[in-house]
Amino acid sequence: MGKSKVLEGDVNRRSFIKGAAGISAASLVSGPVINRNVLGANDSLRVAVLGLNGRGWAHVEGLQELDRVEVVTLCDPDSDVLEQRAAEFKNKYGRGVYLEKDLRKVYDDKDIDAVAIATPNHWHALATIWACQAGKDVYVEKPGSHTFWEGRKMVEAAAKYKRIVQHGTQSRSSTVLKEAIEHLRKGTIGEVYMARGLIYRWREDIGVKPMEPVPDNLDYDLWTGPARKRPFSRNIVHYNWHWHWDYGNGDIGNQGIHQTDICLWGLDVGLPDRITSMGGKFLWDDAKETPEVLSSTYHYPEQKKIIEVEVRPWCTNTEEDVAVGNIFYGSEGYMAISGSSFYRTFLGQDREPGPSAEKGSNDHFANFVEAVRSRDEKILTAPVEHAHKSSALAHLGNIAYKLGRVLEFDPASELFVGDEEADRMLRRRDRAPFVVPEKI
Repeated sequence: MGKSKVLEGDVNRRSFIKGAAGISAASLVSGPVINRNVLGANDSLRVAVLGLNGRGWAHVEGLQELDRVEVVTLCDPDSDVLEQRAAEFKNKYGRGVYLEKDLRKVYDDKDIDAVAIATPNHWHALATIWACQAGKDVYVEKPGSHTFWEGRKMVEAAAKYKRIVQHGTQSRSSTVLKEAIEHLRKGTIGEVYMARGLIYRWREDIGVKPMEPVPDNLDYDLWTGPARKRPFSRNIVHYNWHWHWDYGNGDIGNQGIHQTDICLWGLDVGLPDRITSMGGKFLWDDAKETPEVLSSTYHYPEQKKIIEVEVRPWCTNTEEDVAVGNIFYGSEGYMAISGSSFYRTFLGQDREPGPSAEKGSNDHFANFVEAVRSRDEKILTAPVEHAHKSSALAHLGNIAYKLGRVLEFDPASELFVGDEEADRMLRRRDRAPFVVPEKI
Protein backbone atom coordinates (compact mmCIF):
# COMPACT_ATOMS: atom_id res chain seq x y z
CA MET A 1 0.00 0.00 0.00
CA GLY A 2 1.39 3.38 -0.95
CA LYS A 3 1.42 5.81 1.95
CA SER A 4 1.47 9.59 1.82
CA LYS A 5 3.92 11.17 4.21
CA VAL A 6 4.06 14.44 6.12
CA LEU A 7 6.98 15.96 7.97
CA GLU A 8 8.06 14.20 11.16
CA GLY A 9 6.69 15.93 14.22
CA ASP A 10 3.79 17.59 12.36
CA VAL A 11 0.66 16.39 14.17
CA ASN A 12 -1.64 19.24 13.14
CA ARG A 13 -2.86 17.34 10.09
CA ARG A 14 -6.66 17.43 10.34
CA SER A 15 -7.08 19.10 6.95
CA PHE A 16 -4.67 16.61 5.42
CA ILE A 17 -6.60 13.67 6.81
CA LYS A 18 -9.92 14.94 5.49
CA GLY A 19 -8.43 15.86 2.14
CA ALA A 20 -7.05 12.37 1.65
CA ALA A 21 -10.45 10.66 1.76
CA GLY A 22 -10.01 9.89 5.43
CA ILE A 23 -6.60 8.29 4.99
CA SER A 24 -3.38 9.78 6.29
CA ALA A 25 0.19 8.93 7.20
CA ALA A 26 2.45 10.51 9.76
CA SER A 27 6.19 10.50 9.58
CA LEU A 28 8.19 7.67 8.06
CA VAL A 29 9.04 5.13 10.76
CA SER A 30 12.76 4.91 11.36
CA GLY A 31 14.46 1.88 9.87
CA PRO A 32 13.96 0.05 6.58
CA VAL A 33 10.61 -1.33 5.47
CA ILE A 34 10.93 -5.08 5.04
CA ASN A 35 8.37 -7.26 3.26
CA ARG A 36 8.56 -10.71 4.82
CA ASN A 37 6.39 -13.65 5.73
CA VAL A 38 8.72 -15.21 8.30
CA LEU A 39 10.54 -13.15 10.91
CA GLY A 40 14.27 -13.67 11.24
CA ALA A 41 15.93 -13.76 14.63
CA ASN A 42 16.91 -10.09 14.43
CA ASP A 43 13.87 -8.71 12.58
CA SER A 44 11.60 -6.23 14.29
CA LEU A 45 7.96 -7.28 14.59
CA ARG A 46 6.00 -4.47 12.97
CA VAL A 47 2.60 -3.90 14.57
CA ALA A 48 -0.45 -1.74 13.89
CA VAL A 49 -2.77 -0.80 16.75
CA LEU A 50 -6.45 -0.49 15.80
CA GLY A 51 -8.65 1.61 18.07
CA LEU A 52 -6.85 4.29 20.08
CA ASN A 53 -9.47 6.05 22.17
CA GLY A 54 -9.13 3.84 25.24
CA ARG A 55 -7.40 0.52 25.77
CA GLY A 56 -5.46 0.81 22.51
CA TRP A 57 -2.92 3.18 24.06
CA ALA A 58 -2.04 0.47 26.61
CA HIS A 59 -1.39 -1.79 23.61
CA VAL A 60 0.99 0.79 22.18
CA GLU A 61 2.90 1.08 25.44
CA GLY A 62 2.93 -2.66 26.16
CA LEU A 63 4.23 -3.58 22.72
CA GLN A 64 6.70 -0.70 22.36
CA GLU A 65 8.56 -1.71 25.51
CA LEU A 66 9.38 -5.16 24.09
CA ASP A 67 12.65 -5.92 22.37
CA ARG A 68 12.53 -5.88 18.56
CA VAL A 69 8.88 -4.79 18.42
CA GLU A 70 7.87 -1.59 16.62
CA VAL A 71 4.43 -0.02 16.60
CA VAL A 72 4.47 1.49 13.12
CA THR A 73 0.82 2.36 12.43
CA LEU A 74 -2.05 3.77 14.45
CA CYS A 75 -5.58 3.29 13.12
CA ASP A 76 -8.82 4.89 14.28
CA PRO A 77 -11.87 6.28 12.44
CA ASP A 78 -11.65 9.46 14.53
CA SER A 79 -9.01 11.86 13.19
CA ASP A 80 -8.95 13.83 16.45
CA VAL A 81 -8.01 10.67 18.33
CA LEU A 82 -5.30 9.93 15.75
CA GLU A 83 -3.80 13.39 16.07
CA GLN A 84 -3.75 13.21 19.84
CA ARG A 85 -2.15 9.76 19.91
CA ALA A 86 0.39 10.69 17.23
CA ALA A 87 1.48 13.63 19.35
CA GLU A 88 1.74 11.45 22.46
CA PHE A 89 3.68 8.82 20.53
CA LYS A 90 6.11 11.38 19.14
CA ASN A 91 6.61 12.90 22.57
CA LYS A 92 7.20 9.56 24.29
CA TYR A 93 9.16 7.63 21.66
CA GLY A 94 10.82 10.36 19.62
CA ARG A 95 9.56 9.27 16.23
CA GLY A 96 6.47 9.39 14.07
CA VAL A 97 4.04 6.68 13.04
CA TYR A 98 1.81 6.08 10.05
CA LEU A 99 -1.81 7.09 10.62
CA GLU A 100 -4.77 5.36 9.05
CA LYS A 101 -8.53 5.72 9.46
CA ASP A 102 -9.61 2.55 7.63
CA LEU A 103 -8.39 -0.78 9.00
CA ARG A 104 -8.77 -2.35 5.55
CA LYS A 105 -5.90 -0.16 4.37
CA VAL A 106 -3.83 -1.45 7.29
CA TYR A 107 -4.51 -5.02 6.21
CA ASP A 108 -3.39 -4.16 2.66
CA ASP A 109 0.03 -3.14 4.02
CA LYS A 110 2.33 -6.15 3.48
CA ASP A 111 4.95 -4.66 5.80
CA ILE A 112 2.74 -5.04 8.89
CA ASP A 113 3.22 -8.38 10.65
CA ALA A 114 0.58 -8.16 13.37
CA VAL A 115 -2.31 -6.06 14.58
CA ALA A 116 -3.51 -5.26 18.09
CA ILE A 117 -7.28 -4.71 18.12
CA ALA A 118 -8.82 -2.39 20.73
CA THR A 119 -11.89 -1.26 18.79
CA PRO A 120 -15.42 -1.37 20.23
CA ASN A 121 -16.74 -4.91 20.74
CA HIS A 122 -18.85 -5.01 17.58
CA TRP A 123 -15.68 -4.87 15.45
CA HIS A 124 -13.53 -7.44 17.32
CA ALA A 125 -14.44 -10.62 15.46
CA LEU A 126 -14.55 -9.23 11.93
CA ALA A 127 -11.32 -7.29 12.45
CA THR A 128 -9.68 -10.51 13.68
CA ILE A 129 -10.99 -12.61 10.80
CA TRP A 130 -9.95 -10.07 8.18
CA ALA A 131 -6.51 -9.85 9.78
CA CYS A 132 -6.09 -13.63 9.64
CA GLN A 133 -7.14 -13.63 6.00
CA ALA A 134 -4.58 -10.89 5.31
CA GLY A 135 -1.80 -12.92 6.92
CA LYS A 136 -1.54 -10.85 10.11
CA ASP A 137 -1.22 -12.25 13.61
CA VAL A 138 -3.65 -10.78 16.12
CA TYR A 139 -3.84 -9.55 19.69
CA VAL A 140 -7.54 -8.82 20.28
CA GLU A 141 -9.10 -7.17 23.30
CA LYS A 142 -11.82 -8.78 25.35
CA PRO A 143 -14.47 -9.78 24.61
CA GLY A 144 -13.11 -11.66 21.63
CA SER A 145 -16.52 -11.56 20.00
CA HIS A 146 -19.67 -9.45 20.10
CA THR A 147 -21.93 -12.46 19.44
CA PHE A 148 -21.57 -16.15 20.19
CA TRP A 149 -21.56 -17.33 16.55
CA GLU A 150 -18.79 -15.04 15.38
CA GLY A 151 -16.55 -16.31 18.18
CA ARG A 152 -16.50 -19.75 16.58
CA LYS A 153 -15.71 -18.10 13.23
CA MET A 154 -12.66 -16.47 14.82
CA VAL A 155 -11.44 -19.91 15.90
CA GLU A 156 -11.96 -21.23 12.37
CA ALA A 157 -10.10 -18.30 10.81
CA ALA A 158 -7.05 -18.66 13.07
CA ALA A 159 -6.85 -22.37 12.25
CA LYS A 160 -7.39 -22.05 8.51
CA TYR A 161 -4.90 -19.22 7.97
CA LYS A 162 -2.43 -20.51 10.59
CA ARG A 163 -2.40 -17.24 12.51
CA ILE A 164 -1.42 -16.56 16.10
CA VAL A 165 -4.41 -15.01 17.92
CA GLN A 166 -4.05 -13.91 21.54
CA HIS A 167 -7.04 -12.78 23.63
CA GLY A 168 -6.59 -9.74 25.88
CA THR A 169 -7.43 -11.59 29.10
CA GLN A 170 -4.05 -10.80 30.59
CA SER A 171 -4.79 -12.59 33.86
CA ARG A 172 -3.83 -15.78 32.03
CA SER A 173 -0.22 -14.55 32.03
CA SER A 174 -0.18 -13.35 35.65
CA THR A 175 2.29 -15.23 37.84
CA VAL A 176 -0.02 -14.66 40.83
CA LEU A 177 -3.02 -16.13 39.00
CA LYS A 178 -1.03 -19.07 37.67
CA GLU A 179 0.01 -19.89 41.21
CA ALA A 180 -3.60 -19.56 42.40
CA ILE A 181 -4.88 -21.94 39.71
CA GLU A 182 -2.17 -24.45 40.62
CA HIS A 183 -3.49 -24.47 44.18
CA LEU A 184 -6.98 -25.19 42.85
CA ARG A 185 -5.61 -28.04 40.73
CA LYS A 186 -3.70 -29.70 43.55
CA GLY A 187 -6.58 -29.54 46.02
CA THR A 188 -5.49 -26.84 48.44
CA ILE A 189 -9.15 -25.95 49.04
CA GLY A 190 -10.33 -29.50 48.38
CA GLU A 191 -12.72 -30.45 45.60
CA VAL A 192 -13.63 -27.21 43.82
CA TYR A 193 -17.28 -27.12 42.85
CA MET A 194 -18.21 -23.44 42.50
CA ALA A 195 -16.77 -20.26 41.02
CA ARG A 196 -18.09 -16.73 41.27
CA GLY A 197 -17.20 -13.72 39.17
CA LEU A 198 -17.57 -10.34 40.91
CA ILE A 199 -17.95 -7.25 38.72
CA TYR A 200 -18.65 -4.42 41.14
CA ARG A 201 -17.71 -1.36 39.09
CA TRP A 202 -18.74 2.27 39.61
CA ARG A 203 -20.98 3.09 36.61
CA GLU A 204 -22.59 6.50 36.60
CA ASP A 205 -25.76 7.85 35.05
CA ILE A 206 -24.87 8.65 31.41
CA GLY A 207 -27.95 10.78 30.84
CA VAL A 208 -29.95 10.96 27.63
CA LYS A 209 -28.27 12.92 24.87
CA PRO A 210 -29.96 14.01 21.63
CA MET A 211 -29.26 12.83 18.12
CA GLU A 212 -26.97 15.24 16.29
CA PRO A 213 -24.95 15.56 13.08
CA VAL A 214 -21.87 13.37 12.84
CA PRO A 215 -18.79 15.45 13.75
CA ASP A 216 -16.35 16.13 10.90
CA ASN A 217 -13.50 14.29 12.63
CA LEU A 218 -15.35 10.95 12.75
CA ASP A 219 -15.94 8.47 9.93
CA TYR A 220 -19.13 7.17 11.46
CA ASP A 221 -19.75 4.60 8.74
CA LEU A 222 -16.40 2.97 9.52
CA TRP A 223 -16.97 3.27 13.26
CA THR A 224 -20.34 1.52 12.88
CA GLY A 225 -18.90 -1.20 10.64
CA PRO A 226 -20.89 -4.45 10.91
CA ALA A 227 -23.39 -3.09 13.44
CA ARG A 228 -26.81 -1.64 12.73
CA LYS A 229 -26.32 1.99 11.78
CA ARG A 230 -28.14 4.28 14.17
CA PRO A 231 -28.39 8.08 14.17
CA PHE A 232 -25.30 9.59 15.76
CA SER A 233 -25.47 10.49 19.46
CA ARG A 234 -22.99 11.10 22.27
CA ASN A 235 -24.96 8.37 24.05
CA ILE A 236 -22.92 5.99 21.88
CA VAL A 237 -19.60 7.48 20.79
CA HIS A 238 -17.12 7.06 22.31
CA TYR A 239 -17.22 5.12 25.56
CA ASN A 240 -20.93 4.65 26.14
CA TRP A 241 -21.30 2.15 23.30
CA HIS A 242 -20.59 -0.45 26.03
CA TRP A 243 -24.18 -0.05 27.24
CA HIS A 244 -25.93 -0.47 23.86
CA TRP A 245 -26.66 -3.92 22.44
CA ASP A 246 -25.67 -3.01 18.87
CA TYR A 247 -22.08 -2.32 19.94
CA GLY A 248 -21.41 -3.61 23.46
CA ASN A 249 -22.43 -6.37 25.84
CA GLY A 250 -22.90 -4.59 29.16
CA ASP A 251 -20.45 -5.02 32.00
CA ILE A 252 -20.61 -8.81 31.93
CA GLY A 253 -19.12 -8.51 28.44
CA ASN A 254 -16.78 -5.70 29.39
CA GLN A 255 -14.96 -6.05 32.70
CA GLY A 256 -16.72 -9.38 33.20
CA ILE A 257 -14.81 -11.29 30.52
CA HIS A 258 -11.78 -11.36 32.81
CA GLN A 259 -13.97 -12.93 35.49
CA THR A 260 -15.74 -15.45 33.23
CA ASP A 261 -12.35 -16.49 31.87
CA ILE A 262 -10.93 -17.06 35.36
CA CYS A 263 -14.07 -19.02 36.33
CA LEU A 264 -13.59 -21.35 33.37
CA TRP A 265 -9.86 -21.63 34.03
CA GLY A 266 -10.18 -22.36 37.71
CA LEU A 267 -13.03 -24.87 37.40
CA ASP A 268 -11.45 -26.44 34.29
CA VAL A 269 -14.74 -26.45 32.38
CA GLY A 270 -15.98 -25.30 28.99
CA LEU A 271 -19.43 -24.25 27.85
CA PRO A 272 -22.34 -24.90 30.23
CA ASP A 273 -25.45 -27.07 29.89
CA ARG A 274 -27.91 -24.72 31.58
CA ILE A 275 -28.05 -20.94 31.91
CA THR A 276 -30.30 -18.54 33.73
CA SER A 277 -29.98 -14.81 34.24
CA MET A 278 -31.91 -12.01 35.91
CA GLY A 279 -31.39 -8.30 36.38
CA GLY A 280 -32.36 -4.90 35.07
CA LYS A 281 -32.03 -1.14 35.46
CA PHE A 282 -32.84 0.01 38.98
CA LEU A 283 -30.92 3.25 39.51
CA TRP A 284 -30.75 5.45 36.42
CA ASP A 285 -33.34 6.52 33.86
CA ASP A 286 -30.64 7.05 31.25
CA ALA A 287 -29.74 5.91 27.73
CA LYS A 288 -28.21 2.57 28.76
CA GLU A 289 -29.89 -0.47 27.20
CA THR A 290 -27.91 -3.16 28.99
CA PRO A 291 -28.78 -4.05 32.60
CA GLU A 292 -27.10 -2.20 35.45
CA VAL A 293 -27.52 -5.20 37.75
CA LEU A 294 -27.17 -8.73 36.43
CA SER A 295 -26.87 -12.13 38.08
CA SER A 296 -26.11 -15.04 35.74
CA THR A 297 -25.78 -18.72 36.65
CA TYR A 298 -24.13 -21.45 34.53
CA HIS A 299 -24.71 -25.06 35.49
CA TYR A 300 -22.52 -28.09 34.66
CA PRO A 301 -24.61 -30.98 36.02
CA GLU A 302 -22.36 -33.83 34.86
CA GLN A 303 -19.25 -32.23 36.36
CA LYS A 304 -21.22 -31.17 39.47
CA LYS A 305 -19.96 -27.60 39.10
CA ILE A 306 -21.58 -24.20 38.89
CA ILE A 307 -20.57 -20.63 38.00
CA GLU A 308 -22.24 -17.45 39.24
CA VAL A 309 -21.41 -14.03 37.77
CA GLU A 310 -22.65 -10.84 39.43
CA VAL A 311 -22.68 -7.31 38.03
CA ARG A 312 -23.31 -4.38 40.38
CA PRO A 313 -22.99 -0.75 39.28
CA TRP A 314 -22.87 1.42 42.39
CA CYS A 315 -22.56 1.36 46.19
CA THR A 316 -21.78 -2.15 47.39
CA ASN A 317 -19.75 -4.23 49.81
CA THR A 318 -16.57 -6.04 48.87
CA GLU A 319 -16.03 -9.72 49.62
CA GLU A 320 -12.67 -10.56 51.23
CA ASP A 321 -11.45 -7.19 49.84
CA VAL A 322 -12.56 -8.25 46.37
CA ALA A 323 -14.76 -5.90 44.34
CA VAL A 324 -13.60 -7.04 40.91
CA GLY A 325 -12.36 -10.60 40.88
CA ASN A 326 -13.31 -14.18 41.66
CA ILE A 327 -14.09 -16.48 44.55
CA PHE A 328 -13.73 -20.27 44.34
CA TYR A 329 -15.37 -22.66 46.80
CA GLY A 330 -14.11 -26.15 47.63
CA SER A 331 -14.81 -28.93 50.08
CA GLU A 332 -11.92 -27.79 52.35
CA GLY A 333 -12.03 -24.00 52.00
CA TYR A 334 -12.30 -21.12 49.55
CA MET A 335 -10.06 -18.80 47.55
CA ALA A 336 -10.50 -15.06 46.91
CA ILE A 337 -8.82 -13.48 43.86
CA SER A 338 -8.66 -9.73 43.23
CA GLY A 339 -7.97 -9.22 39.53
CA SER A 340 -4.30 -10.00 39.06
CA SER A 341 -3.37 -8.29 42.35
CA PHE A 342 -3.61 -11.11 44.90
CA TYR A 343 -5.12 -14.42 45.89
CA ARG A 344 -5.87 -15.60 49.42
CA THR A 345 -7.11 -18.92 50.71
CA PHE A 346 -9.14 -19.67 53.81
CA LEU A 347 -9.32 -23.23 55.09
CA GLY A 348 -11.85 -25.13 57.16
CA GLN A 349 -14.83 -24.00 59.15
CA ASP A 350 -12.74 -21.49 61.07
CA ARG A 351 -11.43 -19.90 57.87
CA GLU A 352 -7.80 -20.33 58.84
CA PRO A 353 -5.51 -18.39 56.45
CA GLY A 354 -3.85 -20.63 53.88
CA PRO A 355 -1.48 -19.96 50.97
CA SER A 356 -1.59 -16.46 49.47
CA ALA A 357 0.38 -14.20 47.16
CA GLU A 358 0.21 -10.71 45.70
CA LYS A 359 1.75 -8.54 43.02
CA GLY A 360 3.84 -10.80 40.77
CA SER A 361 4.46 -10.16 37.07
CA ASN A 362 2.52 -10.28 33.82
CA ASP A 363 4.04 -10.77 30.36
CA HIS A 364 0.91 -11.11 28.22
CA PHE A 365 2.15 -9.02 25.28
CA ALA A 366 5.53 -10.75 25.49
CA ASN A 367 3.80 -14.13 25.42
CA PHE A 368 2.01 -13.08 22.22
CA VAL A 369 5.24 -11.91 20.59
CA GLU A 370 7.04 -15.11 21.59
CA ALA A 371 4.29 -17.19 19.97
CA VAL A 372 4.44 -15.06 16.81
CA ARG A 373 8.20 -15.46 16.51
CA SER A 374 8.12 -19.21 17.15
CA ARG A 375 4.92 -19.79 15.10
CA ASP A 376 3.72 -21.95 17.99
CA GLU A 377 0.17 -21.19 19.10
CA LYS A 378 0.49 -23.81 21.83
CA ILE A 379 2.54 -21.46 24.00
CA LEU A 380 -0.18 -18.78 24.02
CA THR A 381 -1.65 -18.27 27.48
CA ALA A 382 -4.97 -16.95 26.07
CA PRO A 383 -5.52 -18.53 22.64
CA VAL A 384 -8.52 -17.87 20.42
CA GLU A 385 -10.49 -20.85 21.73
CA HIS A 386 -10.35 -19.29 25.20
CA ALA A 387 -11.51 -16.00 23.67
CA HIS A 388 -14.54 -17.76 22.25
CA LYS A 389 -15.52 -19.55 25.46
CA SER A 390 -14.95 -16.76 27.97
CA SER A 391 -16.88 -14.36 25.73
CA ALA A 392 -19.56 -17.02 25.16
CA LEU A 393 -20.44 -17.07 28.85
CA ALA A 394 -21.31 -13.38 28.67
CA HIS A 395 -23.33 -13.88 25.49
CA LEU A 396 -25.26 -16.84 26.90
CA GLY A 397 -26.00 -14.93 30.11
CA ASN A 398 -27.25 -11.93 28.14
CA ILE A 399 -29.49 -14.14 25.99
CA ALA A 400 -31.00 -15.75 29.10
CA TYR A 401 -31.55 -12.27 30.56
CA LYS A 402 -33.33 -11.04 27.43
CA LEU A 403 -35.57 -14.11 27.21
CA GLY A 404 -36.25 -14.29 30.93
CA ARG A 405 -36.15 -18.05 31.28
CA VAL A 406 -33.82 -20.97 31.98
CA LEU A 407 -32.05 -22.12 28.80
CA GLU A 408 -30.76 -25.58 27.99
CA PHE A 409 -27.59 -25.59 25.89
CA ASP A 410 -25.66 -28.26 23.99
CA PRO A 411 -21.92 -27.49 24.18
CA ALA A 412 -21.15 -30.00 21.39
CA SER A 413 -23.37 -28.40 18.75
CA GLU A 414 -23.08 -24.92 20.28
CA LEU A 415 -26.85 -24.54 19.97
CA PHE A 416 -29.69 -24.36 22.44
CA VAL A 417 -31.75 -27.48 22.95
CA GLY A 418 -35.01 -27.26 21.00
CA ASP A 419 -35.12 -23.47 21.23
CA GLU A 420 -35.12 -21.70 17.88
CA GLU A 421 -35.87 -18.34 19.46
CA ALA A 422 -32.73 -18.54 21.57
CA ASP A 423 -30.67 -19.89 18.66
CA ARG A 424 -31.53 -16.81 16.59
CA MET A 425 -29.92 -14.67 19.29
CA LEU A 426 -26.55 -16.39 18.93
CA ARG A 427 -25.67 -14.11 16.01
CA ARG A 428 -26.56 -10.77 14.46
CA ARG A 429 -27.30 -9.61 10.94
CA ASP A 430 -24.16 -7.82 9.80
CA ARG A 431 -24.32 -4.63 7.77
CA ALA A 432 -22.76 -4.96 4.31
CA PRO A 433 -19.96 -4.79 3.35
CA PHE A 434 -18.78 -5.46 6.91
CA VAL A 435 -19.92 -9.07 7.06
CA VAL A 436 -18.49 -12.03 8.97
CA PRO A 437 -18.43 -14.77 6.30
CA GLU A 438 -20.40 -17.97 6.72
CA LYS A 439 -17.48 -19.89 5.24
CA ILE A 440 -14.12 -18.74 6.52
